[in-house]
Amino acid sequence: MKETEKKQRHQARQQKLKETVDQKIALANKEQGIFLILTGNGKGKTTAGFGTALRCVGHGQSAAVVQFIKGQWPCGERNVLEKLGVRFHVMATGFTWNTQDKELDTAAAILAWQEAKEMLQDPTIDLVLLDELTYMLSYHYLDPTEVANAISNRPPMQHVIVTGRACHRALLDIADTISEVKDQKHAFNDGIKASIGFDY
Repeated sequence: MKETEKKQRHQARQQKLKETVDQKIALANKEQGIFLILTGNGKGKTTAGFGTALRCVGHGQSAAVVQFIKGQWPCGERNVLEKLGVRFHVMATGFTWNTQDKELDTAAAILAWQEAKEMLQDPTIDLVLLDELTYMLSYHYLDPTEVANAISNRPPMQHVIVTGRACHRALLDIADTISEVKDQKHAFNDGIKASIGFDY
């Protein structure tokens, strides 16, 4: 095949692709807040959520974060985002398998959820990140219907991100976008400890 013919075929394929993409862009004319769920057993869900919060702030918009479960670990993202004006509420009890106190964990979850509900009613907040919220439903600390209703009834232009494994059907049913992070291989399973600056 001559080089000219290769170029022409490539150009034709790319033109067809461009037409398909342009058509999809033209049809996407709704403006509304997006509810994104980042779930699955793989690593990177929280990191992706924080990356989107940073993107939001980078455009001069406002973001707020509620961290469930991971509160006792240092958090590099929080160190940066708080300096940029991002409001944080941290559950601060740490992992439930460490506390082993359902009453304490439930009380902490309810307190954190009250903060989250406040954020979900505030139209000045462009993005709310509810990090590891899925566990609060799996462990029956929070009512899935109440959580789903609060997210559904948020300000119309507010974006919400929920992270965590095994997301409850009540949230999956109302999500606009769901991304599943798969765990094909994980360093921790090979005995490699979590590293500051990389894992947290």
